[in-house]
Amino acid sequence: MKKRMWVALVPLLALATASTTFALSPRAGQEKEQKEERPKTDEKADKEKSDKKGAVEVGARAPDFTLKDLDGKTVKLADFKGKTVVLEWFNPDCPAVVKSYGGGGSLKGMASKVAADGVVWLAINSGGPGKQGYEVEANKKKVEAWKLANPILRDETGEVGKAYGAKSTPTMVVIDSKGMVAYRGAIDNNPQGEPEGGKLVNYVENALADLKAGKPVAVKETKSYG
Repeated sequence: MKKRMWVALVPLLALATASTTFALSPRAGQEKEQKEERPKTDEKADKEKSDKKGAVEVGARAPDFTLKDLDGKTVKLADFKGKTVVLEWFNPDCPAVVKSYGGGGSLKGMASKVAADGVVWLAINSGGPGKQGYEVEANKKKVEAWKLANPILRDETGEVGKAYGAKSTPTMVVIDSKGMVAYRGAIDNNPQGEPEGGKLVNYVENALADLKAGKPVAVKETKSYG
């Protein structure tokens, strides 16, 4: 008797399975259409967010670091506690860096100028072995040619660059006397040799002026170029 009941149920189960499959098919199709209709994400914006992932935010405490200069001398950010510090991401062969140090470029003589106000200037080369501008001699030649008095620090692993969100040269970071990141971004508004709006704006110079006057930095972050 049980065997006969099972045989009788087989056609009914097959029909139920077919009905279920038929019922699910249109819904699956709708889900596919909904996925296709979703707006595309801004890949450029997503990349910029990804690049800054894990980097210190403007207004937060500056990450400490210990690096060696071109002569092997150890330099610690903590050694300059209580001072305003400018970090400059440096690559001696980068066209944007060369432009900024040549002619009337914004970086020419700037480190020496702000040193008169007690500002510490540290250039950081985050290039690794085999990368453009990595070799010590290439850096020393530009130090001599550009008459740089500030140290060039070697961040061969790139860890310090990542900590500060430096993805190009020259990326600039201003740290106030309390050890907080007060500005991050470009040196100026002149990426292509033609200042935006027709007037050259040196963002680092302005940030330092605001700090010296005891005022909040007006422009806290810009997009670096290079």
